Amino acid sequence: MPRKRRPETPSGGLPGRDEIRRFIRDAPGRVGKREISRHFGLGPEHRVALRALLKELAGDGHVAPAGHRRFAAPGRLPDAMVVQVTGTDPDGDAVARPVGWEGEGPPPTVFMAPEPRGRPALAPGERVLARLRPIGAGKYEGRTLKRLSEAPGRILGVYRPGPGGDRLVPTDKRAKAEWVIPPGEADGAEAGEIVLAAPLPSTGYGLKQARIVERLGNMGDARSVSLVVIHTHDIPTVFTDAALQEAQRARGVAVQGRTDLRQLPLVTIDGEDARDFDDAVYAEPDASGTNPGGFRLYVAIADVSHYVRPGSALDRASWTRGNSCYFPDRVVPMLPEALSNGWCSLRPDEDRGCLFVEMTIGADGRKLAHRFGRGLMRSAARLTYEQVQAAEDRGDGLDLPLPALYAAFRALLAARNARGTLDLDLPERKVVLDDEGRVAAVAPRPRLDSHRLIEEFMVLANVCAAEELERLRQPCVYRVHAPPSEEKLENLRMFLRGFDISLPPGNQIHPRDLDRVLKQVAGTEEAILVNEVVLRSQMQAAYDIENIGHFGLALSRYAHFTSPIRRYADLLVHRALIAGLRLGAGALAEEEVSRLPDTCEHITATERRAALAERDAIDRYLAVFMADKVGSSFAARISGVTRFGLFVTVAGSGASGLVPVSTLPDDFWMHDEASQTLSGRRTRLTFRLAQEVEVRLAEASPVTGGLVFHIMQGIPGRPPRAASGAPRVQVRGRSRQR
Repeated sequence: MPRKRRPETPSGGLPGRDEIRRFIRDAPGRVGKREISRHFGLGPEHRVALRALLKELAGDGHVAPAGHRRFAAPGRLPDAMVVQVTGTDPDGDAVARPVGWEGEGPPPTVFMAPEPRGRPALAPGERVLARLRPIGAGKYEGRTLKRLSEAPGRILGVYRPGPGGDRLVPTDKRAKAEWVIPPGEADGAEAGEIVLAAPLPSTGYGLKQARIVERLGNMGDARSVSLVVIHTHDIPTVFTDAALQEAQRARGVAVQGRTDLRQLPLVTIDGEDARDFDDAVYAEPDASGTNPGGFRLYVAIADVSHYVRPGSALDRASWTRGNSCYFPDRVVPMLPEALSNGWCSLRPDEDRGCLFVEMTIGADGRKLAHRFGRGLMRSAARLTYEQVQAAEDRGDGLDLPLPALYAAFRALLAARNARGTLDLDLPERKVVLDDEGRVAAVAPRPRLDSHRLIEEFMVLANVCAAEELERLRQPCVYRVHAPPSEEKLENLRMFLRGFDISLPPGNQIHPRDLDRVLKQVAGTEEAILVNEVVLRSQMQAAYDIENIGHFGLALSRYAHFTSPIRRYADLLVHRALIAGLRLGAGALAEEEVSRLPDTCEHITATERRAALAERDAIDRYLAVFMADKVGSSFAARISGVTRFGLFVTVAGSGASGLVPVSTLPDDFWMHDEASQTLSGRRTRLTFRLAQEVEVRLAEASPVTGGLVFHIMQGIPGRPPRAASGAPRVQVRGRSRQR
């Protein structure tokens, strides 16, 4: 039920973008300029500015032009709204999705009608205002009313010349059709090159034409995978000259006006392949005499705010990026290298400016006090997780305060366990490349106590930052994580009933209730399955100025403070602390405060974009790795169950791909979303999430990163049949021909 809001009257100006979005979202029926003006008490003098603001929101896809409400009813799209092109269908026509979808489940699919003859075809990334007509469950036909994107879309693909005509094969697996490159429009591209192309005026139905506008290198070249991913997800890679010049002018900081921490043996602990070092830690027993068994902890963070000032070219560049993106062969940094690997990197034996928090904890790990400051530090050592863990296992402190770090960690871990957090046990994949950029190995990332040690120190520092900003009455960018929705909880309950596991009634679930479930199945065959289903029941974390707490960590307040080199959210927290504690230059500016709701939405989106891109890169590297293994059989487990097939993950490498339902034995297949199963009525075969299966690799496409497998269960003595058949699939009682 939408929360009712009192009318808000702006003092001398327009309401913020976030206020308008909330009003449009919560208001019943359609909303236009008249309703917005009446609600916020706007007069005729605001008319021009309001029209411009609504035009900006329409361009961002948050409202339809003229201020119409985005969604007509839950689960149904209005007659006209903003959609974004995501790919093409097999006939070459654009496929789109509604911008800003907030409904339950996947967004509806919009099949766009061809553009009028003589107009360029729609390409991935473009946004248009479309008139919509429902054509089936979760499906709409769309016709362009107005193009909203400032620049035409671009197609990233591999150039394939041939006697039957030159083609562009898109690298995006959502694109089901190739593009035609007419004579004279190839820009000198060679076979196998990765290129960017622009759509040409449409000639009606059929495959669309495009012109190559940029050549990016050969698809077979080393490290071409991340290049494809960067362009696919539109991740900014080039800094402006002004931003680079500001970074080059950076110099070290003086001790005046700072706390001198250079005698404190702070150490950085990161992965072997870490590219930046922006946090350092130290711990020692509390010698006050009033806290027996307690500890004094320090977490020192690179003082990025000293160099990246509000409104500067560096600030605009880092805001645009929102965060750094990490790939197996490279990093796309939020800040130029002169800062990210230079003055903001806590290199050993070099003076660096920092913001620090000193924290006192009891023997039980509970925080008793904290103090923030701006300091000058000198890292005593750059350590890796493996080094620290090996030293702890040997009982060797490496002439550093490692024993005290581990003792403090054990106290913090006890407090975490008492708090009752959600600790999912799902392995992560690590792709290791050789010197030529080829995949040398794929292995699970180790989960060491040294990793958890740093995590616990950082979590406590983040809690202190949120508490301090509330005490100072400063605006805070919280890291929030909402509890699972009622629908997701009910689905989870239904799933767990199959294992005779129950959850407390109602929607007042606590993380410890879910963690108890995970501990109950730990070490069993069902452990991976239950961990994955619990993960899918969770909401996504986000940034917001309204605090709703962090469900997964079981914390009432939490703010990111510990990585301003790679997250803009942390930079904002630093600026707010500097402002509230009057620690000098680099404080949060007034104009920044008014934009915080929009900034939170923006950096949440860039964070999710980076996560998708990083997963996409790993999938594509694995497709390259598997390309010469077509026809081989593998042990795997089912990692996803849908009405159109099964997703499987190969043991060892973690390569994932699709088993189309059309390759399963000819049967009437029933998809049960609640139990995550696909069952055959005649064969009585049942495939369920996390089930171990044997699969044969049928296709591997390095261009798109797609893998197609055939499952061997139920097909003894012969390979799966060809995909030309059309098995029937029943979903919630409906029969569909595929």
